[in-house]
Amino acid sequence: MRACLSALLLAAAMALPPILPQPADAGSIAARDGWVIQASPKTFDQMVAAVKTAAKAQSLGIVTEAGPTGAARARGITIPGNRVIGLFNNLYAVRILNLSTAAMIEAPLRVYVTEEPDGTTLLSYKTPSHVFAPYLDEGGADLAAAAVELDAIFASVAQGALAH
Repeated sequence: MRACLSALLLAAAMALPPILPQPADAGSIAARDGWVIQASPKTFDQMVAAVKTAAKAQSLGIVTEAGPTGAARARGITIPGNRVIGLFNNLYAVRILNLSTAAMIEAPLRVYVTEEPDGTTLLSYKTPSHVFAPYLDEGGADLAAAAVELDAIFASVAQGALAH
């Protein structure tokens, strides 16, 4: 009985397609409400470095940085370059926290660098005014003003990253 069961399991396993690491690619980021998406001829590494430089030029700290590319590579899976960079400034953190405790869950605000199949990149981010919109009932006009200021700062970060 045991030999029969083993043979049956072996036959079933051989009938299944092999599970091998496969490249992962969900495609480019499509336009969506509240997002800014800009294409660049820069490579992934160049764009990540350019975002960091441009953020510092706008007095934004790099608060977080995460991406699955390296970990996937270590597992034998190839995916395009993919990095989320969280940016913020403590002056805005204190200001917004005084207006809406709940809104601070959105900090740091994120910039997303993705590699396209041809080696170019997309630089994407949600506008701060879009991100903070759900908290305007609580934070009022002062929160709206802070978000608009951050819109301009993030636009400058993107412009700087794309230019350098």
